Amino acid sequence: MQDAPLDYGPADALLVVDMQNDFCEGGALAVEGGKALVPGINAEIAAARAAGALVVASRDWHPLDHVSFAHRGGPWPVHCVQDTEGAAYHPDLALDASTLRLSKATALDADAYSAFDGTGLAGYLEERGVARVIVCGLALDVCVRATVLDARKHGFTTLLLASLSAAVDPAAEADCRAAFAAAGAEVRP
Repeated sequence: MQDAPLDYGPADALLVVDMQNDFCEGGALAVEGGKALVPGINAEIAAARAAGALVVASRDWHPLDHVSFAHRGGPWPVHCVQDTEGAAYHPDLALDASTLRLSKATALDADAYSAFDGTGLAGYLEERGVARVIVCGLALDVCVRATVLDARKHGFTTLLLASLSAAVDPAAEADCRAAFAAAGAEVRP
């Protein structure tokens, strides 16, 4: 866990990626250590809100028989199906009515890993005057990675809170860090 929350301002957006029940221990596609991230993420949410920063929470929101599911030839077990307990945000995550919630991968025939993919997020952040995107959540080597790289592609100063992210495959962390560095994203331990 990180020691103290980041300093936020009104030109910042904290982007909490896919902190859903199916990605936490006991879920259909659990990431080890997922639940343990919640208190630290909640501290970041509180600090962001107090400073007037935008808080965004993305989520996988798959229809039944989504193309990413193994029985349809995809790489993943059934997970985060719309309106199920598995698709719900972790119950201890401090999301209030001011949190912008984004659903991704909602089409039957297309997957989406990044919170920017098909959501209109980049344009919305630009309209709001956001210059810096701070990213945390699950999973570091899948949706967090795609979100960090897309934030950079859209021209945002991008910071990953590494201690508030966890990988499906911990062996992939070094490759993720190299990709983040190559894209110009900062990684805070």
